[in-house]
Amino acid sequence: MNIFFSGIGGVGMGPLAEIARDAGYDISGSDVEESLMTQKLLGENIDVHFGPQDGRFLQHSHDQQPIDWFVYTPALRDDHPELVLARQLGIPTVKRGEYLAHFVAEKNLKLIAVSGTHGKTTTTGMIIWAAQQLGIPVGYSIGTTIGFGPSGLYDPAAEYFVYECDEFDRNFLYFHPHISVIASIDYDHPDTYPTEHDYRAAFRQFIDQSESVVMWQSDAARIDTHDSRVWSLGNDEVLDIRIPGVHNRRNATLVVKMMERLGAAGAAQTIAVLETFPGTDRRFEKLADNLYSDYGHHPVEIAATLQLAHEIADRIVLVYQPHQNIRQHEMRNEYTDQFELADEVYWLPTYLSREDPNLAVLTPEELSAKTTNRDHIHVADFNDTLWNTIEKARDDGFLVLGMGAGEIDNWLRQQLSH
Repeated sequence: MNIFFSGIGGVGMGPLAEIARDAGYDISGSDVEESLMTQKLLGENIDVHFGPQDGRFLQHSHDQQPIDWFVYTPALRDDHPELVLARQLGIPTVKRGEYLAHFVAEKNLKLIAVSGTHGKTTTTGMIIWAAQQLGIPVGYSIGTTIGFGPSGLYDPAAEYFVYECDEFDRNFLYFHPHISVIASIDYDHPDTYPTEHDYRAAFRQFIDQSESVVMWQSDAARIDTHDSRVWSLGNDEVLDIRIPGVHNRRNATLVVKMMERLGAAGAAQTIAVLETFPGTDRRFEKLADNLYSDYGHHPVEIAATLQLAHEIADRIVLVYQPHQNIRQHEMRNEYTDQFELADEVYWLPTYLSREDPNLAVLTPEELSAKTTNRDHIHVADFNDTLWNTIEKARDDGFLVLGMGAGEIDNWLRQQLSH
């Protein structure tokens, strides 16, 4: 089996390449530029081509050894040169979710799916870590790089497969999980779900497709589900687990309850190993002294991560990069009091991806207009001035937090390497 992954450096795609490699398949892929994910893949001797995805590398790969599957990220447009060429060559083409659903069914695995608007990556990482420490064999796919294993793993000895099952492009509806963990529900991805009603309906369908579900009562009420397969937890059921951040303690509670429901481990066992959880990359990841990086790009995530930061530091500087202009039009009025735990906020221009060209790009001034600490918000750009400001804040004892799903993480790492 020879599989080509287009967009192989994506956080949803890279793990699939590792899983297919573990299963003994021949793997290659392409992406526009390097990333943390592609660095890992190259280190694992997976063939990755960088540069314009104009089809030449795909054609060359197909000429060397006929490609059996062309797996592509949903971020690819229908007129993408590689996708067009793959179809012309008669290669079966599938989105990443379709491919993984096929793989899980083919290998007869029981799927543990982690979904929700916020908290998916951390919760998935916690389940993987707990399983490893408790000696439970699992395969998995997580949407980031992690320090305690590859991002994707297939274990022939495993009964279960843990998957960070995101809702973008309705990806999670390809699956029929054995058990689902829903970390949180807020409206997101307006490019996939034009209304909040559509978003909630998709989660209800996901629950319908799951054999069992663990989630919070507040989220069950938000989407108006009373399904008997749902084990819903009240806010008073958050466990006393010694890890920083209220949202992390909530995520860990879901993991404990899921492991109990699965019959895999008792609460005390799971809590003990979760208290040693090392975290995942780009989720409040420490890059250097007084410098952290986080993937958050939604008002709820901003508030939760600043609360976590405030548990370990009294003074905080936030460097924030919004993600996708189309999203900002939906959430511009939601930026209010989420920034109050930051002493200063440096607001970068929005990272543009999969945009509607008819929408005016909202400026930092427009997006921050309703924030309650507007006097402490500064418009910024990626330049030496910003880096000098960050360095001075670190030297003065501030915790500096870079936050966003765009290029901010790479920029911070590049500055540190100079």
